Amino acid sequence: MTSAEPEPRTLETLRSVAETVATEAADLVRERRAAGSGVEVADRKSSSVDVVTETDRASEALLRHRLGELRPDDGFVGEEGSRRPSSTGVTWVVDPIDGTVNYLYDIPHYAVSVAAVDAAGRSLAGAVVDVARRVTYSAAKDAGATLDGRPLQVRPPAALEEQLFLTGFQYQRHVRTLQGAAVAKLVGRVRDVRRFGSAALDLCAVAAGTADAYVEEGLQPWDRAAAGLVATEAGAVVEVLPGAGGMECVVSAPVAGYDEVLALVTECGFLAG
Repeated sequence: MTSAEPEPRTLETLRSVAETVATEAADLVRERRAAGSGVEVADRKSSSVDVVTETDRASEALLRHRLGELRPDDGFVGEEGSRRPSSTGVTWVVDPIDGTVNYLYDIPHYAVSVAAVDAAGRSLAGAVVDVARRVTYSAAKDAGATLDGRPLQVRPPAALEEQLFLTGFQYQRHVRTLQGAAVAKLVGRVRDVRRFGSAALDLCAVAAGTADAYVEEGLQPWDRAAAGLVATEAGAVVEVLPGAGGMECVVSAPVAGYDEVLALVTECGFLAG
């Protein structure tokens, strides 16, 4: 370990903070959904279908406030635009609701994601709380990944035709069209393809062994900062590559079978070139 890298006890502290604030935000999101408060569309971002609810904003405000109390000198970056500079080299990258469209439609599959990253953007610790299931995935660098405290491990290697892939679709129509064509090629080569609507929970599914692989173009750092670390610490590769639509594409699979998965998604047209 170099002098620039945090000590293990510091990483575990960051992990504990991530778990605490993500759980608190998840409670807020769950309570508002049950009450039907703040569920309506408050704004749109990259397209008319890329929506923000008042609860997204409330969750981000809670996360910023609590992290400001617990880690006042760290930076903060939120999906909905909140920013605070860092004087420690640590910045918190948060997604107040990953799966906002699911939340809007009352489909119980969305999460709160909180990660601590270093000055180079590398994830140090993080937590992803599945709001509806009330479970917490978390990880710290070189310390493993857990689900409610139980160690996580990816699935054993399997032939491609026996693998379950997860994916998602970008809000921009031209990228979605390319993704649809790539999925149409992929689905005949593997066991099946699922699209659940939360990138963070998809990466955690690879970590937990409830899926074999994941590929999606158009993710932002807050979508993958925590969940990508969970997957990596559980034994997966998480790689960010140029996507066919000109955006970053995340590919993830267990270390033992990653090269084969990468070759397949390349052949199917998910990646540039």
